[in-house]
Amino acid sequence: MTQTTISRLARFVCLLTVLFVLVGDSAAQSPDKIIKQAVKSMTNGKGEKALREVRSRQASGKITNPKDGATGNYQSSSSQPNWHIEAFDLAGLEFSSGYNGKSSWTRDSRDGLRTLTGQASRDFQTEARYRNWRWLDFKKDKSKLTFAGQTTINGQAANTLALVTAKNVTIKMHFDAAKGLLIREEIPAGETIRVFDYSDFKTVGAIQEPHAIKLTIGEISFDIKLDSIKHNPQLDRVAFEFPKLSNEALPDIPALLDAVGKNEDEVDNILEKYAYTQTTVRREIDNKGQLRIKESETHELTFYKGNRIRRLIAKNDKPLSPNEEADETKRIEKRVRDIEKKEAEKARKAEKQREVAQENSGPPDDERGQRISIADVLKASKLVNPRRERFRNRDVIVFDFEPLPGYKPKKDFEKFFGKMAGAIWVDAADKQVARVEARLIESYKVGGGLLASLKEGASFVLEQDRVNNEIWLPTRADINLGVKVLLVKGINVNSVVTYGNYKRFNVDAEKEKLKDPLKP
Repeated sequence: MTQTTISRLARFVCLLTVLFVLVGDSAAQSPDKIIKQAVKSMTNGKGEKALREVRSRQASGKITNPKDGATGNYQSSSSQPNWHIEAFDLAGLEFSSGYNGKSSWTRDSRDGLRTLTGQASRDFQTEARYRNWRWLDFKKDKSKLTFAGQTTINGQAANTLALVTAKNVTIKMHFDAAKGLLIREEIPAGETIRVFDYSDFKTVGAIQEPHAIKLTIGEISFDIKLDSIKHNPQLDRVAFEFPKLSNEALPDIPALLDAVGKNEDEVDNILEKYAYTQTTVRREIDNKGQLRIKESETHELTFYKGNRIRRLIAKNDKPLSPNEEADETKRIEKRVRDIEKKEAEKARKAEKQREVAQENSGPPDDERGQRISIADVLKASKLVNPRRERFRNRDVIVFDFEPLPGYKPKKDFEKFFGKMAGAIWVDAADKQVARVEARLIESYKVGGGLLASLKEGASFVLEQDRVNNEIWLPTRADINLGVKVLLVKGINVNSVVTYGNYKRFNVDAEKEKLKDPLKP
């Protein structure tokens, strides 16, 4: 073996040794270890308690466009539980975005003001909570924190963690491998990713705060220099509310809501002329932080004598097996017998009106004809920030809503909605609800908590659209909630429900058909 060969072999062995060390170091990394180092560095050794003691934060300074040197003012404010606003002005362009605990919004001097919906809304609401709590309560929020590898940020080795929320929003955090400080965040914003690079750390109170930020949005970047960072300032809640920029007249709100309620009654009558499908997809976040489909069910819905018939027709995108089909037929048979029995009782007791109201002891039973109208929801709510907007190319009136102070609920579902906050989109022409976005702001106990309780943060989004130019019907529902059952078992529901295949049929013909309602 020549000296050259020995030298090459030695270099190869050294290289393998370095690789094994690096791989071993990477494999040894864990989210808990990285977070522990980060908290220690960020708090100068004082620990997580120091981070939790920051309940509000306000930062201000200058923002610069490095391409043309234009400068302006920059400010951001956050207050627990989830209020957040960010604003700047630059070369005549004013921009702001915020979340007030009910709805998220964005405004700029070019495109105007609008309420965020869809993924953009979910992303900003997630950022608002993150700005207040960081990763501290990720387990409570049913989020996943996973190690996403090592990288280099501006010449510094960094460990990357991915925070994946129950709503499938992913925030990436990059921590300096040597010092532990958070040096980059990647936060989704609709179709784009906002990247925050942090430097120039200085101690504010007990926290190491970055005073230099490079904000990158797509191909555009800005330099932000903060000259003031305050912890726990007294922030006026009004500062986070939807901006009031227009004096445009709004319709009579009580009259509008009354019309919405009446239209919902009419929809109930028309809906009996429709059959449609409902597909429910249940999802979960796995140990790798990936959202995956757990199971799905598809039902066909029709009506029989004013009662809804739900027939299961597919599971996990596959038709039912013969045994499953037989079980479903038996269930439908029982359902029909129950309807016939109820109808017979009604006939014998014609003087007694059909009971459709919500009983105090439980939730509405949609299959018995009970439902919650928008009027029921708003009885327990205070409407704020009414405004005109465009949604799906139609004019809408948007309201934020929050619990009504002093309201004394009489029914269980009124108690439930008395703990909700969110926003409602009402179609201005048809007086129909086009969208509802709601979040539970405090836990809700069923049966005094002995049966079950819904955890704070439970949320749902419901969207409706116009069908056949005569009726507004659901198109999609997103449901995210955590439930504690019998004080012990925790259940987390992460589902997407889609509605479609609406088909209008002849009511008389369908009644004849439903003399044998077991036919699929």
